[in-house]
Amino acid sequence: MPAFSYTARDSSGTVTTGTLDAPSRRDALRRLQTRGLKPTRLEETAGTDTASARSRQRASAHSSAATSLPALSASNASLPAARSEAPRASERLPFFEALADLVRGGLSAGEAVRLLSLRVQQPRLRTLCAALWTDLSEGQTLSAAFARHPAVFDGQTVNLIAAGEATGNLRDVLDRLITHFTDQKELRTKLASAMAYPIFVCLLAGGVILFFLFFLLPRLRGLLTSLGGDLPWATKLLVNGSEFLIRYGLLGVIAAVVGALAFWQWRRTPAGRLGSDELALRLPLISGYAIRATVLNFAHTLAVLLENGITTAEALRLAERTIGNEARRARLRDATDRGLEGDALSTALGRTGIFAPLLLDRLSVSEQTGSLAPGLRDIARTCRNELDRWLNTFTAGISTGVLVFAFSFVGFIAYAIVSAVFQVSASFRF
Repeated sequence: MPAFSYTARDSSGTVTTGTLDAPSRRDALRRLQTRGLKPTRLEETAGTDTASARSRQRASAHSSAATSLPALSASNASLPAARSEAPRASERLPFFEALADLVRGGLSAGEAVRLLSLRVQQPRLRTLCAALWTDLSEGQTLSAAFARHPAVFDGQTVNLIAAGEATGNLRDVLDRLITHFTDQKELRTKLASAMAYPIFVCLLAGGVILFFLFFLLPRLRGLLTSLGGDLPWATKLLVNGSEFLIRYGLLGVIAAVVGALAFWQWRRTPAGRLGSDELALRLPLISGYAIRATVLNFAHTLAVLLENGITTAEALRLAERTIGNEARRARLRDATDRGLEGDALSTALGRTGIFAPLLLDRLSVSEQTGSLAPGLRDIARTCRNELDRWLNTFTAGISTGVLVFAFSFVGFIAYAIVSAVFQVSASFRF
């Protein structure tokens, strides 16, 4: 029987080494996991009959796979079809929540992933768990298995999991990641909910206006023209505007689509991406949300990284890469460089023009007291509250503005129609 040498950590983080006999590498991993050990290295030692040992290992691996996976094939008969469902980032949070529940129950991370690969029902999540278990059964660490799925797990998540494995603090890392991703999901949900009503009002008002312009006004014009008489200025303006839209509206739509496509192609270039992101920082409405969201994301991510044992230099680099806007990322990259060169973090971030002075003062106090991570969490909480208030004010303003415009336009239409009727009626009296 082949012998394997291993290096592993127990639940307290103590490193142990030794050897054990097992029919296959997979069986050796399972035996270590049943002992409560998390292997970091597992290698087969050379034997006298290497060829026969390897053949027995392959045979045992095939038989072990045949006996240990019937439940998977029986309960998940649709797995071949599910493999076509590529996992996405949306599977990250439910996976972490399920994994954390099992780890809190006393299972090792490897056994938890194996159990999830057998039990979960969602196609994409099941595909992800099966792929992760395959990597783990081949001796990969959990962080290395995550790294093979960059579409689901980003670099900072992989580094956090690796830090948790190295320190034996994986459970706390999972809890903090769940909190972090839950906050991000709630923010996206709140933004979508806040914008739903203004968008609905805009579409409704636009539909009413287009109905008046394209259907009612042409018929009204025909009626008033047949009656004769001069039309008032409001009615002429309304009718001429409707006629202009009917004749040239399609060309305007085509021009808008071509312009949007050209802008999209330009934005795909590096210069276009940087230029459009820089423009977004100067737009009055967009910049308010963008700056607040950037500060919130940067502060919260940096706090999570520092709390989980990532060094300050690496945490700054990872937090900087989570910013989607290229212009803001470039400013934060310069601030990170200055911070690594010896400047205080509050001073370096102050030169970006993104952080408010009061937030920088709070960050400076946190640096001086040695409580940078808690201070960043407080800053993130403050930014979250400010962003919520900004969203409420913005959506209320947009909704009110659209309603006022729609009612004003409908009132103008009513005035134009009534004034035309009165003027035509007056002409018949003489």
